Amino acid sequence: MAIEQTLVLIKPDGAKRRLTGLVIDRLDAAGLQLAGSKMVSVTEDLARAHYQEHVGKAFFENLVRYIRGEFHAIPDSRILALVYEGENAVAAVRKVAGATNPENADPSTVRGSLGRVTTQGQFENVLHASGSVSEAEREIKLWFLPHEIIGPRYPAKKSGADPKVLVWA
Repeated sequence: MAIEQTLVLIKPDGAKRRLTGLVIDRLDAAGLQLAGSKMVSVTEDLARAHYQEHVGKAFFENLVRYIRGEFHAIPDSRILALVYEGENAVAAVRKVAGATNPENADPSTVRGSLGRVTTQGQFENVLHASGSVSEAEREIKLWFLPHEIIGPRYPAKKSGADPKVLVWA
């Protein structure tokens, strides 16, 4: 079994409905270790980079607006970004999260028990979970710097501007 790191984002609907603690409790119960956490103000550029695989799809602009908190009036677009670590962490988190569409998610999962679909058809699925090991690496590097994670799993190097600071290699 492989030790992996994966990204979890508590989305604006989860923050607004004060579900953050419940989500963290379920992830901890899955036997995973928290390796990094921080509040992030989601810029337009960060949102677009995060959802880059969906560029050109009809729902792309709504994804950007959603993760930035525009649908939920989140101050400064702040969300909680987490890195979890453990054996097969990507699959373990996906199992806890459940299907993307809350109506299709098993009721024992976060999305199945806490998510919903609005009358406008917007998925409020509480959290983002990386879909693969390669996606997790890309996303972790997008949301975190090496020194913000305990035991980063990806190559890092000293910054040219400040040799005391690490950046992703």
